[in-house]
Amino acid sequence: MAKRQDTKKFFENLSGAGKSIGVLTSGGDAQGMNAAVRAVVRMGIYVGAKVYFVHEGYQGMVDGGDNIEEASWESVSSMLQVGGTVIGSARCKEFRSHEGRLKAAHHLVQRDITNLCVIGGDGSLTGANLFREEWSGLLEELVQQGLIDEEAAQNNSELHIVGMVGSIDNDFCGTDMTIGTDSALHRIIEVVDAIMTTAQSHQRTFVLEVMGRHCGYLALVSALACGADWVLIPEMPPEDGWEEQMCQKLSESRSRGSRLNIIIVAEGAIDRQGKAITVNNVKDLVVSCLGFDTRVTILGHVQRGGTPSAFDRILASRMGVEAVLALLEASASTPACVVSLCGNQAVRLPLMECVQMTQDVQKAMDEKNFEEAVRLRGRSFENNLNTYKLLSYRKADSELPNSSFNVAVLNVGAPAAGMNAAVRSAVRVGITEGHKMFAVNDGFEGFYKGQIKEIKWGDVGGWTGQGGSILGTKRTLPAKHLDKIAEQIRIHNINALLVIGGFEAFLGVMELSAAREKYNEFCVPMVMVPATVSNNIPGSDLSIGADTALNAITDTCDRIKQSASGTKRRVFIIETMGGYCGYLASVGGLAAGADAVYIYEEPFDIRDLQSNVEHLTEKMKTGIQRGLVLRNENSNENFTTDFIYQLYSEEGKGVFDCRKNVLGHMQQGGAPSPFDRNFGTKIAAKAIQWISRKLKDSYKEGRVFANTEDTACLLGMRRRAMVFQPVVQLKDQTDFIHRIPKEQWWLKLRPLMKILAKYKTSYDVSDSGQLEHVTRVRPKKVD
Repeated sequence: MAKRQDTKKFFENLSGAGKSIGVLTSGGDAQGMNAAVRAVVRMGIYVGAKVYFVHEGYQGMVDGGDNIEEASWESVSSMLQVGGTVIGSARCKEFRSHEGRLKAAHHLVQRDITNLCVIGGDGSLTGANLFREEWSGLLEELVQQGLIDEEAAQNNSELHIVGMVGSIDNDFCGTDMTIGTDSALHRIIEVVDAIMTTAQSHQRTFVLEVMGRHCGYLALVSALACGADWVLIPEMPPEDGWEEQMCQKLSESRSRGSRLNIIIVAEGAIDRQGKAITVNNVKDLVVSCLGFDTRVTILGHVQRGGTPSAFDRILASRMGVEAVLALLEASASTPACVVSLCGNQAVRLPLMECVQMTQDVQKAMDEKNFEEAVRLRGRSFENNLNTYKLLSYRKADSELPNSSFNVAVLNVGAPAAGMNAAVRSAVRVGITEGHKMFAVNDGFEGFYKGQIKEIKWGDVGGWTGQGGSILGTKRTLPAKHLDKIAEQIRIHNINALLVIGGFEAFLGVMELSAAREKYNEFCVPMVMVPATVSNNIPGSDLSIGADTALNAITDTCDRIKQSASGTKRRVFIIETMGGYCGYLASVGGLAAGADAVYIYEEPFDIRDLQSNVEHLTEKMKTGIQRGLVLRNENSNENFTTDFIYQLYSEEGKGVFDCRKNVLGHMQQGGAPSPFDRNFGTKIAAKAIQWISRKLKDSYKEGRVFANTEDTACLLGMRRRAMVFQPVVQLKDQTDFIHRIPKEQWWLKLRPLMKILAKYKTSYDVSDSGQLEHVTRVRPKKVD
């Protein structure tokens, strides 16, 4: 990779003029592939390159003819919300033969295509790499056979390849999430939520089979997200004698009052001897051992279907743009790479290093070296497994450490989907660490009124899938009630606080830590976990609840756009929540394919509005039927949603008509998305482990005393890592008047949205992925 001299480098100097890019989807389909194709096509055309669809994967490349067709801007319109792959995918035997690859090379050279963007699994990407290695040899053969001339061979001498991983299994090493995984989890969780209600009615046990022949990611994460009683995955087969353990656990949960059990089995699940464990084995076991009424459900291809989730659309759109940049920067000496996400950061990784590592996992499993297999899967998989182990199995009281500490949990601010998953996780991890856990109802208001009671393991059963806040939450701040809160802390002998909530939670923890000088009671470890749909908390890239809200916005925008199909041209003006924070509007706009998004952070005037209307009018005169404009509720006090609606209606007369929608509180409601359940579960577990460490450190002379900055923290996700940051230090990073962080990472995604909506804009690529090596991305030691 070229060293970057300046800190900011804009891609105006990366031109695609004279280049041709072929884009294909190969192997099993995955939701979000279309979003990736759309991004590659539009970004390619934007930089001046020609872009070609290769229909039906490698089969289309081998067959040539109409299978390779030039793409236009309009040809990818309205495909963002469609599942599967519009350009088709096929498993191709012929491409595995030398003759097949020779034909494919001939068809590419005929159109001067020397840049390939391959969206598929590890098999498809390995094939692409082999194709690249053989390229010069294939061209020589074509010249010898007189199929192409020397000049064509010269002009097409180098083949560049960039891969994006589209696979619902998330079985590719080096990437945190592959395109399609999140959507598959949505399908699984929808089914599990539905099954839970019927299981509850009849006191049944359900055994579910989910996809994943060689990878247990879907099974593991869906088990985490729905609080399943038992999960079976290929990477970590259960210990010998697991049958008795499992049955004992199921009967214990029933005796604690649960009316149902859920067991999740990956289709590739095996025991320690490598023998397959099927759903029917598990069912027979439960019936013979416990006599429970048990049913089997095999999810099958439902998991591949349906519309892509907001996360997959954004992931695929970011990766598609990144892939084009990687192709423009590729040279003969750069290895074929995959673009992917690590945490929240775009990265490029050498394709064959990832493939090698993916194959190493299989090898480790074949050699029964299961710990190694889990480690090679990467830190996200490992974290999921460790968290699942922590939460799923309640040790007997005699086995628990006795810490004699009391830890209180409360929700503060507006409700956010995923709060309950976080509370459940905190309570169970706290009990496992030996603490007594206390639940505070109604935030700081309930705290000073004394609405505090001990909460036990069984009390939080079934909480992960519930929306809103079961504990109750209020926006009240503690500053006016410090005396009473201090008194309650004394009465209940509270030694640590976990506050889960939005901006008020952040302010509340700041107020409590500031009051430590006056009140010894507040000299206890306290940590805040961000949970708000607005995603406006300093110190964290993401907050619990934002993903669910994004999905609500995206689903609604899809429906609204659909409502106009078949009518004349129409533009929708949609208002989103978020206070002064434009996250929901901007990222929702990227996921829904918006034409313009108005937010507070990027000031706009009447001239901008005018040029947006003209831009949309021009677009509507081509084949585009529908326009989508999003406006954050507080983006501008004078340019209201009504004003923008009236302006567009007036200026669009004769070309399009307008409708407006205010999405309102539906963005706060609903069952939490898999991402929010999982994020809430993992982040709360980490917060409690931090509390345990701080309690140990600050316990002196028979009491807890913690008054240093680093004992009042916010736990946030920053780029690639979860970080504990003293709230005092976040003061300077906060705009308190507008309740937003001064710097927000997602503003970098705005040019992306504009490019995909056909605006000329400046796109800063200094933040685009650098080529890294897989080993560096995956440290062996996990904190």
